[in-house]
Amino acid sequence: MDSIQSARRNTVGDALHRAARLFSGQPALIFEGRTWSFAGLDQAANRVAHGFARSGLEPGDRIAAYGRNSDAYFIAWLACVRGGFVHVPVNYALTGEELAYIIDQSGARAVIAAPALEPNLRDINVDIRGRFEGGGEIEVAACALDETGPGTPPDVPVADESLAQIVYTSGTTALPKGAMMTHQAMLAQYYSCIHNMEYARTDRTLAALPLYHTAQMHAFTMPQLLTGARTTLIEAPVPELVLQLIEQERITSFFAPPTVWISLLRHPDFAHRDLSSLEKIYYGASIMPGPVLQELRERLPRARPFNAYGQTEIAPVATILRPEEHGERPASCGRPVLNVETRVVDPDMNDCPPGVHGEVVHRSPQLLTGYWTKPEEPAAAFAGGWFHSGDVGYFDEAGYLYIVDRIKDVINTGGVLVASREVEEILFTHPAVSEVAVVGLPDDKWIEAVTAFVTLRPESGCDEATLLAYARQHLAGFKVPKRVVFLDTLPRNTAGKLLKRELRRQFA
Repeated sequence: MDSIQSARRNTVGDALHRAARLFSGQPALIFEGRTWSFAGLDQAANRVAHGFARSGLEPGDRIAAYGRNSDAYFIAWLACVRGGFVHVPVNYALTGEELAYIIDQSGARAVIAAPALEPNLRDINVDIRGRFEGGGEIEVAACALDETGPGTPPDVPVADESLAQIVYTSGTTALPKGAMMTHQAMLAQYYSCIHNMEYARTDRTLAALPLYHTAQMHAFTMPQLLTGARTTLIEAPVPELVLQLIEQERITSFFAPPTVWISLLRHPDFAHRDLSSLEKIYYGASIMPGPVLQELRERLPRARPFNAYGQTEIAPVATILRPEEHGERPASCGRPVLNVETRVVDPDMNDCPPGVHGEVVHRSPQLLTGYWTKPEEPAAAFAGGWFHSGDVGYFDEAGYLYIVDRIKDVINTGGVLVASREVEEILFTHPAVSEVAVVGLPDDKWIEAVTAFVTLRPESGCDEATLLAYARQHLAGFKVPKRVVFLDTLPRNTAGKLLKRELRRQFA
């Protein structure tokens, strides 16, 4: 890297260093009683990056991170971007072949594992060619806290276009693919979030969703860190703990997917905790049912709601519906953020008129550069020079985007297409329904039978006939479910997202 490139360099590690200079002694991260200042996080990232290098790792090497939320997990990520290593987040729920696939496919030279998860690594047949001081988060934490270690940045050639992270997609239709995200893409995403989601130095945030997931890490925790906000980090979104900390820490900003917001609303502590400090509430990762959003706004009247829509490959936020836009368009996911251009197109890449359904496509510096070791994949994903999201949506006359469904979730019943979301929205308005997921299941007569999976509110006393009769009052006959299945819980991943593929697999 020549002197001009070095002077102009803008990596995630550089952005962290600038934040540390601006907010040096302020609290940046709190986890289980440990408080890290901005300067302390910056120096810890340097110490751990030097530790990675001492263990034989080189810039460009992939380091898999396999653990639940912790300060050590977060510092390991910061050390990767500071030292030029490529961070590979791994869902902590994976074991066996699924775990082995990601570690092997990424070519990880080291794995940073939480102590409780290390036995899972011994159970898989993968040649991990190097480990950092034994490979655990305990060693990362020890290195971060060792004030005798070098606290200066490593002298390594990290460029704006260097890979920062390989993020594996959920693999709903095939084996997971590793989306390659550069420092430039990440920073473009952070700037969009800071601008469109109104992050501020005075924010007191609660990070409860998994950091391995792009939403919590890159739409919230990282851009909030760069603005000088204080983040309280917890291992998981346990409802009673979330509600307790909002009250205790006077949290002003909190993100959760719809399933977590529903669990908070249904928890008995919701009515008894002082949640008045909440100023900004964020939701996304999956579609928020209209009745749930309405209840949330009624019970938290001082909190301004933001709806974030996107996906892993765009780092992940593409559009935002701002608080003042919720009143007129509560079902919309808003308009494109600062660094994203979005269209809705037909199969020939022509723009669909307002109100007409098509595929949502994006153009943005936030996008992935491709899929790891799969050079053939971008040909389809980027057909026509735009990234194809796989979502069906439409724009209204004012340019607001509405998501109808994932292409794979649209149900073909008797040759007619039904959006699962439309059926879910109606069933959610029934007072007995707590959660609902609608999918199409194989059927000899209908091709796919519209099937509703429902969890009920406690002591609601509702049956299938009642719900079907209710649906017939509000839906065309072909949209009414052919069957209702009552479950105690709906399957979801560790990020709180409903897993419709699991319903299809179990009940096909």
